[in-house]
Formats: sequence, structure tokens, C-alpha cells
Amino acid sequence: MAVLTIARLTVREASRRKLLLALAILTLVVIGLTGWGFQHLATLTNANGTRIPGAEVRLATSQVLVLVEFMFSAVLALSAVVTASPSISSEVESGVALAMLARPVSRYQIVVGKWLGFATLIAVYVGATTALELIVVNITSNYVPPGPVALAAFLSAEGIVVMSLALMLSTWLSGMTAGVIALVLFFVAWIGGIAGAIGEVFGNAGISNAGTISQLVLPTDALWRGSVYELEPVLYRDVLGATTERAGNPFFVQSPPSIAFLLWTACWILGIVGLAVWNYRRKEI
Repeated sequence: MAVLTIARLTVREASRRKLLLALAILTLVVIGLTGWGFQHLATLTNANGTRIPGAEVRLATSQVLVLVEFMFSAVLALSAVVTASPSISSEVESGVALAMLARPVSRYQIVVGKWLGFATLIAVYVGATTALELIVVNITSNYVPPGPVALAAFLSAEGIVVMSLALMLSTWLSGMTAGVIALVLFFVAWIGGIAGAIGEVFGNAGISNAGTISQLVLPTDALWRGSVYELEPVLYRDVLGATTERAGNPFFVQSPPSIAFLLWTACWILGIVGLAVWNYRRKEI
């Protein structure tokens, strides 16, 4: 099938780039450094020299782990955008697309195949990184978050959403322009989610609704919040979940994304991929 062939070629081409090699090496270095940090975190003592209680150590570990995963989330978004944004526009500019379309390959198959290839790379990277990081944390601090599988799923979905946006923009704009727009919207959505949470704290319906709209327009922030929820200790959720002022904390989440929102995210991705196909079909090559 042409779609699977293009997906395989997309994965092979991306794997040959030095960007992915550098990303893999830096990821291993960061995981090693965080493991060293978590090991020392587990041996913290009070001013009088007594060991900090285990519950407090687990809480501190979970919060540091949230910060580490936030870094991985940002790196994932940046890598997804940098890889996907020039994938179609560069082929059009170089004439490669014209040679491909001269064969019995449709534009629909090219777009879907590239999307499938990039989505596979994101899922593999997130799965491997998450598993390795959590294994290191478990060895060094004996802490395992309550939802490791859901954590990887939310992070993968976040990367796939921003990749889909960059790929769609690549069918319409140049690679650099598409990448800049996708990254700016990614961080705007994150800020919008924080603003919406703050609006809930102060009972401001306008700000709260603006945050909700930003999460619906680009679901990355809500998916990231789902990742945070899966990283928090269950006791931490139960004790502080009802504290209203915690809602404004971007690194604390009271509840995971609803099933309705996850369905909306799936429809959003399908819609963006469909728009990419429509744009590419209309594009003059």
C-alpha cells in the first residue's frame, strides 16, 4: 500500500537526519543527569540531620518529575515541528513532489503517509523516553507515578497534535513560516490554559472561557495537563484536589481530560489531516 510505503520512507528519511541522533544523545544525557538528581533528592535531610519523611520525598520527586516531563514535552513539540514543517513544502520547492506525483501516487497518500510516519516516530520516542525515565526514577528514588501508560499516551497525543498542525501548515506555507506559526500557537495554547485556570480561581468567566476556547482550538495544553495528572501521587490529588487556589498552578491538575475532550482531540486531528489533504490537492506544483 502506497500510504505505508510513504510512511516507511518518512521514518527512514527522518532517522538519517542528525537532528534525531542529537535528540537521542541529549535525551540519554538528560535522563542520566535527572537520575543523579533524583538519587540525591531521596537522601535529603532536615536542618537537624534527620531524614525527610518518605511521603514528602515522594511529593518532591513527583513535582521534579513534572518539571522534567515538561522539558521533554517542549523538546518533543519543537522536534515534531522542526521535522514536520518542511516535509511537504521543501519537496514542492525542490521538485521532488512533482517526480513523486508522476508515479501512481496520489496527494492524499503522500499526506497521510507522512503523517503516519511522523506519528510513529513520536510514539516510539515518547514510549522509549518515558519508560527509561521512569525506570531511572524508580531505581534512584523508589517512586512510580500512578499512570505511566496514560502519561505516555497523553504526551504522544500532544506531540501528534502539534505535528499535525505543522504538517498542515507545510502544505500551505514555507517550512520556516509553518514551523514558527506552529510553535507560537503551541506556547499560546499553554499560556491560554494557565490563564483559564486562573480565571477559574478568581471566578472570572471571561478569562476562564478564553482558556477553554484556546484548549479546544489547539488541544496541546489540555493533553499536557493530562500528563501532569498521571504524574501526581494519588494522596497529593486527594488532599489538595479540592483546594481552589491550586487550580492556577500549571504543574498541578485536579482532574484528567474528559472522554468528550479526548473524542474532540481525535476529531481535531482528523480534521487537520483532512485540511492538509485538501490544501495539498489545491496546491499548484
